[in-house]
Amino acid sequence: MILSRGRAFFPFLLFTSLLPLVAQSNEPPLRTTISRTPASDSEATIVEPKPAPIGPNAPRIEKQTRYQIIHDFDMQLVYARTAFPMGTKGLLVKDGVVTPHGEELQQMLSLWGPAVKPGDPAHISLVQIKNDHIRFEINGGPVLHKKWYQRVEVSGASGPLTPDSPQNNAHGSFVDLYFDKYVPEMTGPQLRELLYPVLDFHAHNKEQAYLDTMQPKVKQAIQAHRVLVGMNQEMVLHAKGKPPKKVRERDGDTQYEEWIYGEAPADVDFVRFAGDEVVRVETMRVDGEKIVRTEREVILQPAATDKDKEDEAKSEKERPANAPSLRRPGEASEDGPQPQNGAAPLPPPTPPDLPQPSGGPGEMVSVR
Repeated sequence: MILSRGRAFFPFLLFTSLLPLVAQSNEPPLRTTISRTPASDSEATIVEPKPAPIGPNAPRIEKQTRYQIIHDFDMQLVYARTAFPMGTKGLLVKDGVVTPHGEELQQMLSLWGPAVKPGDPAHISLVQIKNDHIRFEINGGPVLHKKWYQRVEVSGASGPLTPDSPQNNAHGSFVDLYFDKYVPEMTGPQLRELLYPVLDFHAHNKEQAYLDTMQPKVKQAIQAHRVLVGMNQEMVLHAKGKPPKKVRERDGDTQYEEWIYGEAPADVDFVRFAGDEVVRVETMRVDGEKIVRTEREVILQPAATDKDKEDEAKSEKERPANAPSLRRPGEASEDGPQPQNGAAPLPPPTPPDLPQPSGGPGEMVSVR
């Protein structure tokens, strides 16, 4: 009897347990959306709010904050937003301005070579907090630091014994973040925002970090796998990849290098370089149409600003009057006053030939 009642009660219990599920199925499901900004074709990053700027009357950095900054930033993997020259002349950042830049930076890169290029990953190998600036060494820094075990010296009967370890040259660089008076109290996000002109802490890969350093027009062209006249070889590699075929030609004294992408019957692109710059893009379509672009579509190096021109003019005015010159005697100077008739004064006449004593060099002369 008890068993029969249990069998009759079980269907009722199962029916009552399913009632909430049936009621919930009639309600519309809740949806949660997260706003994301696409960073590349394959990944997306969450947009973080910009930290508040450091106040002008911020106190001096505390000892605990020093330890926290060194702990958080030391040996951290970042991505470079600009090229770092190798050697003891690194970069300087103050008030969001990076020096050196432009032609001066290109000269240093040509002379010493780059430690990292824009978009390359880099390790912060050392953090030093000074009085008015913070130094961040990149990829080992400009000076090769020895490990503690490399300083160990063992003495024997024949003298000191040192381990045979090759001393490689340092290939790193550094950036100095300067402040007006002293290093103020700050947070980690505020420090990352100050370093953003040179280092990217939010990129997830090299491609994203490289695209963030480009102009909007160049960034859109690279994402669309399109080559613009005026790009350099690094940009073309990011846009089209390595060329399957390269051809070198010479037109007079100018040597060209042409990268060929694609094969018939598909579209074929011929990208011509003069040095490191794209000077011509020719596209042969399947239907036989030929498209040639030679006009510059992007300018990588910005023109000299008015401030740069004023500094150059000021340096010319401050040049001393008796500065050394390579002009010949009597040659007109472009800066000096000119005669009314426009003719420069003639050079002084050469002195007349004077009689020389008898007996040239090497001749024996007897004197009594």
